[in-house]
Amino acid sequence: MELTTVWFVLIAFLWIGYFVLEGFDFGVGILLRVLGRDEPERRALVTTIGPVWDGNEVWLIVAGGATFAAFPEWYATLFSGFYLPLFAILVALIVRGVALEYRGKRDDLPWRSRMDTMIAVGSLLPALLWGITFANLLRGVPLDASYEYVGSLGDSLSPFALLGGLAFTAVFVAHGAIFLALRTTDELRDRANRMAGLSGLVATVLAGGFLAWAQQIRGDQWSVLIAGLAVLALLGGLVANRFRREGWAFAGTALAIALAVTSLFVAMFPAVMPSTLEPGSTLTTVAAASTPYTLKILTVIAAIFTPLVMLYQGWTYWVFRKRVMVEPPVAVPSGVNS
Repeated sequence: MELTTVWFVLIAFLWIGYFVLEGFDFGVGILLRVLGRDEPERRALVTTIGPVWDGNEVWLIVAGGATFAAFPEWYATLFSGFYLPLFAILVALIVRGVALEYRGKRDDLPWRSRMDTMIAVGSLLPALLWGITFANLLRGVPLDASYEYVGSLGDSLSPFALLGGLAFTAVFVAHGAIFLALRTTDELRDRANRMAGLSGLVATVLAGGFLAWAQQIRGDQWSVLIAGLAVLALLGGLVANRFRREGWAFAGTALAIALAVTSLFVAMFPAVMPSTLEPGSTLTTVAAASTPYTLKILTVIAAIFTPLVMLYQGWTYWVFRKRVMVEPPVAVPSGVNS
C-alpha cells in the first residue's frame, strides 16, 4: 500500500474517531435543555461528558494537523473553500468549551442558564455544519485547474448538503440520547431512553436517505455495502435501546457512525476534493500529498504515538464509566448565610 493511501486511511480513521466520540458530546449538548428540566438534572447531564469532552476534541486537532502535514494541498483548498463554515464551527466549539468550563464557576441560576444555552448552540451548530461540509466534499466542489475553490457560499447549500447537515445532527442527537441513557439513572434515564427511540427513528430516515443519495452521486459496490451496514447498525442500536440494553445500543450507534463515515471516504477515494467543473481539476491523494520522505517520517511518528493516545483515552473512559445520579439541591439551614 502506498504511503498516500496509508495516510488517507489514517485521516479517515481520525475523522471516524472524532465523530463517534464528539458525536455523543454534541448530542448531549443539544439535549441539555430538552431533557434537563431543572438545575440538578442539567448538572448531571453536563457531568456525563465533563471528564471526556475536551479529550474528544483532540481527534479533530490531530485530524487537522495530519491533513496539513500529509496533504498540504488538501488542507489549503479545504480551509480556503470552506472558510466561513469552518470558522463558524471553530467559534461554536470555543463558545461551547467556555460554557462547559465556566458553568459551575458561579452559583447563580441565570448565569448557568445562559451557559446551558451556549452549550446547546455550540453543539448544534458544529453538528449541522460538519454534515454540510462532508456532504459537499462527497458531492464535489467547483475547483479550477490550480485546485482553487471558485464557488460561493450558496454553492455549499444544495439540497443534498442540507440533508447531510440534518442527518448528521439527527444521528448525533440519537447517539447522545443513548449515551445519556447509559450514563444516568432513574427518571432521567427513562426520559433519555424515550428520546433515543424517537430521535433514532428520525435519524434512521434522514441518514438512510442521505447515504442512499450519496451512493448515487459517488459510490461503488464497497461504499454501498458499508452504507447499508451502517443503517443496519443504527437499527440494531434502536432495537437494543428498546429493550433497555444501553451498552449494546451505544455500540450500535457508534458502529453506525463509524461505518457511515467510512462509506463516505471509500466513495471519495482516491479523490480528496472532487471537482464539479472538470475531471482534471479533481484533487487526488497523489496530487495533494507531501514528499515521500515527509510521509515516511510522519508514518513513524504516527505508529508510535497513535496507540499511546488511544490507550490513554480508553483508560479515561474506563475510569469515568459509572452512572451519574441527579443530586438534589443542598438545603441551606435557616440562619446560615448562603
